[in-house]
Amino acid sequence: MKPFNVLWLQSGGCGGCSMSVLNAESPDFYSSLTQNNINLLWHPSFSEASTDEFLQLLDGIENKQIQLDALCLEGSVMMGPNGSGRFHMLSGTGRPMFRVLESLAKVAHFTIGIGSCAAFGGITMAGSNPGEATGLQYEGKESGGLLGTNWISPDKLPVINIAGCPTHPNWVIETLIQLAMGELNTEHLDSFNRPRSYTDHLVHHGCPRNEFYEYKASAVQPSDQGCMMEHMGCLGTQARADCNTRLWNGEGSCLRGGYACINCTAAEFEEPGHCFTETPKIAGIPVGLPTDMPKAWFIALASLAKAATPKRLKVNAVSDQIKISPGQHETEKKS
Repeated sequence: MKPFNVLWLQSGGCGGCSMSVLNAESPDFYSSLTQNNINLLWHPSFSEASTDEFLQLLDGIENKQIQLDALCLEGSVMMGPNGSGRFHMLSGTGRPMFRVLESLAKVAHFTIGIGSCAAFGGITMAGSNPGEATGLQYEGKESGGLLGTNWISPDKLPVINIAGCPTHPNWVIETLIQLAMGELNTEHLDSFNRPRSYTDHLVHHGCPRNEFYEYKASAVQPSDQGCMMEHMGCLGTQARADCNTRLWNGEGSCLRGGYACINCTAAEFEEPGHCFTETPKIAGIPVGLPTDMPKAWFIALASLAKAATPKRLKVNAVSDQIKISPGQHETEKKS
């Protein structure tokens, strides 16, 4: 059986997705590839091949002498200045990277955007975007990007956007395995062509602060134990990902580390229009409410929940450690 050949390139980004993939556990990244007959042809940080060897590989792929099953891009596509692509030239070729990507996407069975930069433009596209950064098939929330709205791969799939900043190692490995086994099609992608294996979930699912959320017992500063949705900018009830049920490095997630979810799997997450740690409100009500229930219901239930909040949660929510444990039964006058 022929191996499933993967070429991984990097453009306008920080390399964080590669760092994340290297933290895959049980099994590790390389073991996962080997066990599933996936061959990493080249990666700019992991591979030992010289420049000449890489250019020979590239030539072989473009001339269809070497089969390319999956083209992976990490980082946004750099189109500047003035659409010339000269902000990112592929060393040793005299060609803008975006031209190389266009060429490779024509022969690769599948094209994959690794991380939110490759998928949507991401952090690199923020602000005035002097580098003219874009995603492979999206520019922010708008379809288009480098390859265009109607582009599909030779195997009839759009760009597969494994969005995240960085993306979870298992999202990458799982998607590659599904493709290698011929078990990923358009039904397995959501409306932004992200794998549903992780975007059919909300970050809110499995959040360690869910009891505080249920009673709307809210944190008011970063060190507090309470729910961070009301005041601290948390978007876990809107973010499409399984970060709190498929943990990072065996036990971690942003929320478990005390940080609000910033919805990094979403297009244009990088420019929310306010500080990441603040919750914008109208008449005291958060603008961004949970996606899985009507807003009127949420507001009504939140009022009832706050009225019924146990003192244990009220105290612990605004503390940097548990002050009252569930086993403590104290008779106190209502404040």
